[in-house]
Amino acid sequence: AGAVADPSGHPPGTTSRDLCGCEPASLNCCTALAKFPRQGAARCSPVLQEDVNLTPQAEAVLAADDRAGMMAAQTLPDSETLLASILSSLDDDKGEDIVQIDLRGRSAFGDYMVVASGRSTRQVAAMAEKLANRLKSAFSMSVRIEGKDTGDWVLIDTGDVVVHLFRPEVREFYQLEKMWQPQGAAN
Repeated sequence: AGAVADPSGHPPGTTSRDLCGCEPASLNCCTALAKFPRQGAARCSPVLQEDVNLTPQAEAVLAADDRAGMMAAQTLPDSETLLASILSSLDDDKGEDIVQIDLRGRSAFGDYMVVASGRSTRQVAAMAEKLANRLKSAFSMSVRIEGKDTGDWVLIDTGDVVVHLFRPEVREFYQLEKMWQPQGAAN
């Protein structure tokens, strides 16, 4: 059997640049022909997205493709950069007794743990909210937050760094950092 042409109509092994000089980074004739075949389109010619009438389903597919491409292009910060940003945010918000614990080689759930205190439930919840907003604006990343509504103990999971924010009394009761710090380490 003979080789089958791709959806744009080009012979296998050829690109749009081989045939018509299209730029692959833009919505070009070959991409447009593949996604939006027009009757009578016998050769490549530039087709702009505005020239094509799309169904709502086709628009949703294109939007999903665009989001997937943007997400793939985003690079998440390394754990040290993320840790530095978190420590800076907590310091800016007047977090108290900020402790960082290196978990590399000791745990699979993250590289670092940060434990800090706020003076009240309101401050603890505000520090968590501001940290999430700063990380979203700086790195385009969403974090998971647990416990913000009560504000006694808030857990912020950023992936590589896990942050625990406490009211001082709750932190003293659980003594979380004492479980994770290497033996003999001072507070």
